[in-house]
Amino acid sequence: MISIIIASVNKDQLSDIKENIAATIGAEHEIISFDNADGKRGLCEIYNEGAKRAKYELLCYMHEDISIRTKDWGSIVAAIFNEDQKIGLIGIAGSSYKTQVPSGWFCSAGEKKTNYINILQRYKFSEEKTQHISQNVKNEKYSSVVVVDGVWFCTKKEIVKVHNFDEETFKKFHCYDLDFSLQVQKTHRAVVTFQVLLEHFSEGNYGKTWVEETLKLHEKWAADLPIDLEGLSKKEIFFTEKHSFKFFLKQMKIVGYKKIEIFKIFWRSKLKSTFSLFLMLNKEIWRS
Repeated sequence: MISIIIASVNKDQLSDIKENIAATIGAEHEIISFDNADGKRGLCEIYNEGAKRAKYELLCYMHEDISIRTKDWGSIVAAIFNEDQKIGLIGIAGSSYKTQVPSGWFCSAGEKKTNYINILQRYKFSEEKTQHISQNVKNEKYSSVVVVDGVWFCTKKEIVKVHNFDEETFKKFHCYDLDFSLQVQKTHRAVVTFQVLLEHFSEGNYGKTWVEETLKLHEKWAADLPIDLEGLSKKEIFFTEKHSFKFFLKQMKIVGYKKIEIFKIFWRSKLKSTFSLFLMLNKEIWRS
């Protein structure tokens, strides 16, 4: 029995996903949807309220611009939670390494893969064709991760009571998933399952709000990061941090930050020492 929580901005997409859930979940469920077309409420606030309203113990948070392809996925989710009581969070995309430098859920560690994902990805902001992105290097039913992506994830009501979505810090639509993941991993396992497949109709975007919220996230968790579940070598860690930092700086420049603004932001932050190190050791990051 699963309570499904959705923040909606499009009535047609909400109608479609409700039909899709009814046809695929294979378990007793309820759908708790919130009309947020005006964008006045952040996802953390909505998701906390959804958990309070939920009548079932298992919770599933999802975007409305998806279509789930797997039959009886509700039973699959319940079985994973029952198989290991330490599992407190299940996603379909995530990483077993969370960088010290600002980044999204994903990162790169060279030949040793840290990203786990199983999704049919469509593209809204580019001309790329739909891809089935599947990365399961250990050939497991589910793999341990530090953080999961917010497009679809499941947890338990009892966990949200202890680890509330941080609506005081994150008042918009980014980083709610990473912050929640980092809270949950202190007491439970987070995993990515390869038994559930969904189609996502948008790849998302990395605008200025994403940059601002990601900086908040890394300020909050500066003392805890990085977190490594893979046992990466020093070389792999440096490569991963460097790659992620380069991507983040690129996004800052794309959305309009000037070099002096970027310098001031990091120099005033808890990431000052990391920022200085990467600039000294890797001048091409700054130039790119």
